[in-house]
Amino acid sequence: MTPKTNILLIEDDKSICNFITASLESANYRVTCAQTGKEGLSLATSLCPDVYLLDLGLPDIDGMDVLTKLRTWTSNPVIVISARTKEQEKVTALDAGADDYITKPFGTSELMARIRTALRHSRPNTHARIYKAGDLVIDFEKRLITLEGSEVHLTQIEYQLLTLLAENSGRVLTYSYIMNAIWGPYVDNNNQILRVNMANIRRKIEKSPAQPKYVFTEIGIGYRMLESET
Repeated sequence: MTPKTNILLIEDDKSICNFITASLESANYRVTCAQTGKEGLSLATSLCPDVYLLDLGLPDIDGMDVLTKLRTWTSNPVIVISARTKEQEKVTALDAGADDYITKPFGTSELMARIRTALRHSRPNTHARIYKAGDLVIDFEKRLITLEGSEVHLTQIEYQLLTLLAENSGRVLTYSYIMNAIWGPYVDNNNQILRVNMANIRRKIEKSPAQPKYVFTEIGIGYRMLESET
């Protein structure tokens, strides 16, 4: 069964929240609502949603400030849904990192089309793709990892972790994002299992695990993989 796409809706109008939630849940999306910017940012770090739907006119924090804060740690799609119609406001939001901008009122079919497009752009097509950095090569199609020409043998979890980082190379993935992606949303918040697996991966691909060349730790935040040359 294909897992449901998680959507975080940050919108203070209850009627709009209810309408969007009902529409998206009928299309097999999982929706969580936040009615303030602070609540939205808190849920963002705990849920690591696949898509954000963000209203700009929030009661406590301006939506642009929420967008700016989101973009300090996540690259997942943010679709602005706003009554603000001035072109410059749209440009500002897109320049600040929004993936799309929908002006209220909008239809359900339009919203779903925008969500599908954002997801398509955010999920790399790994078929026939290669990650290459230095002497490390990952062939996603063949599920083959080589270092200096020799095959690297990883466990299933180790492989999933390394390819998740490789598919997002150059970007910082938070501990909670990685935990949610690999072990699911109900995993214990203790990230010791993640640290153990990452230590095992480093022993297999790094000449000096204490001075990594490929996978870097962003202290207190998560991990980042050296950007692919391909």
